Amino acid sequence: MRVLGVDPGLTRCGVGVVEGMPGRQCTLVAYYVVYTDPADELPTRLLHLDRSLTDLVAEHRPESVAVERVFSQHNVRTVMGTAQASGIAVLAGARAGLPVQTYTPSEVKAAVTGSGQADKAQMTAMVTRLLRLPEPPRPADAADALALAICHIWRGGTRSKLAAAADRARRGGVR
Repeated sequence: MRVLGVDPGLTRCGVGVVEGMPGRQCTLVAYYVVYTDPADELPTRLLHLDRSLTDLVAEHRPESVAVERVFSQHNVRTVMGTAQASGIAVLAGARAGLPVQTYTPSEVKAAVTGSGQADKAQMTAMVTRLLRLPEPPRPADAADALALAICHIWRGGTRSKLAAAADRARRGGVR
């Protein structure tokens, strides 16, 4: 299974592509950070993010997309930009006809490190170890996107398959 993980952000949006199967070692395909200039108008920034994510989906042809779920932050301006970037990421996957799953930061931390309370350094160290990378992915947005992809492979892939099997059973049979 190939998953494109997205750590949404309006100024820096992390993107990571990972291949793997539940319970098995994952492999790095690629990672990126899409930058937008805070001096640009919001529509220009969102359009750049949309085009970049659409291009990365087309280039890497993932089977699904995993996006970090926006959570409440004290800075309303920051959470608004993150929510807008998250919507663009979900749209990029949906436009390509891909299943899109969102995960909270603590779900990702628990899947990757075993603790929903892990800090950024622990997350980056585990992503580096799990993907057998010679050095940690930088910046942290890229490591977070890779962690989202790993989380989806290990948790969401199984969840999606179970949901699809249940849906087929409801419709009258297994295909």
